[in-house]
Amino acid sequence: MRGGLRLEEIVARLGGELRGDGSVLVRQVGTLAGAGEGDISFLANPKYRQQLTNTRASAVILPPQAADDSALPRIIHANSYAYYARVAALLNPVPQRPAGAHPSAVLHSVVPASASIGENVVIGHSVVLGENVTLYPGVVLGDGVCVGQDSVLYPNVVIYRECVIGARAVIHAGAVVGADGFGFAKEGDRWLKIPQIGRVVIGDDVEIGANTSIDRGALADTVIGNGVKLDNQIQIAHNVEIGENAAMAGCVGIAGSTRIGARCTVGGAGMIVGHLTLADDVHVSAGTMVTKNLSRPGQYTSIYPLEAHEDWLQNAAQLKRLSRLADRVAVLEKLLEKKLEEMEQTN
Repeated sequence: MRGGLRLEEIVARLGGELRGDGSVLVRQVGTLAGAGEGDISFLANPKYRQQLTNTRASAVILPPQAADDSALPRIIHANSYAYYARVAALLNPVPQRPAGAHPSAVLHSVVPASASIGENVVIGHSVVLGENVTLYPGVVLGDGVCVGQDSVLYPNVVIYRECVIGARAVIHAGAVVGADGFGFAKEGDRWLKIPQIGRVVIGDDVEIGANTSIDRGALADTVIGNGVKLDNQIQIAHNVEIGENAAMAGCVGIAGSTRIGARCTVGGAGMIVGHLTLADDVHVSAGTMVTKNLSRPGQYTSIYPLEAHEDWLQNAAQLKRLSRLADRVAVLEKLLEKKLEEMEQTN
């Protein structure tokens, strides 16, 4: 927002407790270390509290426990990070493309007058668009696709036939929704392709990162619940179901027919093998390989700690010996048990 907003205007829109001069004008957000005059910063992680002393920001957003740690004009809110996100959205509205279709677009379906259809967009037959949908240049919508109102599809997004995108979706450049799942049956020495006849059904308020791929179902649909957030370069295989408000970081891979509960998170490069079920509120650490069902909420990690290569080789060698060590312990346990029995008989 070029002119900026006064602190009191921000609080009037977003709530929170204002302390200090409410007439201070802020034009942009910034980090505590990098902010300057006209910026508003925030404290979300206690380890940065020391930076409050030297910040050059004009105002700050603080959690209640740090409310007295700065004399700057400030907004107090229980979730300072979420509040910062809302302020950033106020100060940096998404640029709007003009309504209407570019002459180079190829339209086989009627679209609402409120929709923005960019250069070289291709819209198939029987496509249904909601009001205020924005399609950036190069988007391709296959036959029978539905896209809900206020959704934004960035350049070169491809939505295959009959897939459904909910309202207010944001799909970033190069994402592919509804390509065939990896379904093949072995026939002798060859692979026989299995037709993928399901769809991808995506709920409302979903965001999908650049170059992420979501495969259509083999029989039933691949389903992405409301509020799910997917980072860049994620692979979601056929018939996966992801519950509401789950979030996944970049390069996650989910194999087919896996069911992931609501509010789950998966860190970067986490891998989940097929046909598993993860309960609600399961959190998988970055780089973790999930190979079994996770029936209880909580944090799960399978990363081996980073160490010098020479140390890793030594530890790996010890791990190889664990099986033999376990056999020896079992033998010793049996000998001890036998010895105890003999002692009891003697007594």
